[in-house]
Amino acid sequence: MSFFTRFLLINLAIFQCLSLLCLAAKDFDFFYFVQSWPGSYCDTRRSCCYPQAGKPSPDFKIHGLWPNYNDGTYPSNCDSSNTFDPSQVSDLEDSMQRDWPSLACPSSDSTKFWAHEWNKHGTCAESVVDQHAYFEAALNLKTQADILKALQTAGINPDGSSYSLSKIKSAIEDGVKLSPGITCNTDESGNSQLYEVYFCVDSSASNFIDCPVFPDGNCNSSVEFPEF
Repeated sequence: MSFFTRFLLINLAIFQCLSLLCLAAKDFDFFYFVQSWPGSYCDTRRSCCYPQAGKPSPDFKIHGLWPNYNDGTYPSNCDSSNTFDPSQVSDLEDSMQRDWPSLACPSSDSTKFWAHEWNKHGTCAESVVDQHAYFEAALNLKTQADILKALQTAGINPDGSSYSLSKIKSAIEDGVKLSPGITCNTDESGNSQLYEVYFCVDSSASNFIDCPVFPDGNCNSSVEFPEF
């Protein structure tokens, strides 16, 4: 084999490897950034438990930052060798306790919740963000999308009243300047209530974008906005 032929084969192999790395680095199309209303989480037959730090403030809380594909499917649990390490986010813990608490029972310090989010979702974006950057990105995104302020500005308050789903969407669009995906759950009486709000973020976890697809919301045309 001539030197020139070997040179071409080596460069072809390098190109193929780089191409595979690029594919791996972009093995999702966008992120869902999801916030939940804690009053709706608690106002179900399952109920809730406040974290050990105490009752969270009455505001939307981060549920997660989830890599997704444009067809609505998503990757999960992508790297079992890179599990959640609390020491990697120790400087963010106060903010995470405030904006990303767990309401699951029994009461906890929320570490298990954060571990679940990183292990299931964050590991599928580890070519873009490490553990610290993943959680920091979600916290930064929350400061840019003040859902409660947008709703209250439009006269939609968490007081147990019912509001039209279209009015809720319009209020968020006007206040946050993003079109939201909205999902609902049911209270103890089986009434539809505002639960989670979805926004979309580019694959760098930096910028909000228009959503290519929204989840099935399971909402009625009129939904409750429960107290918390």
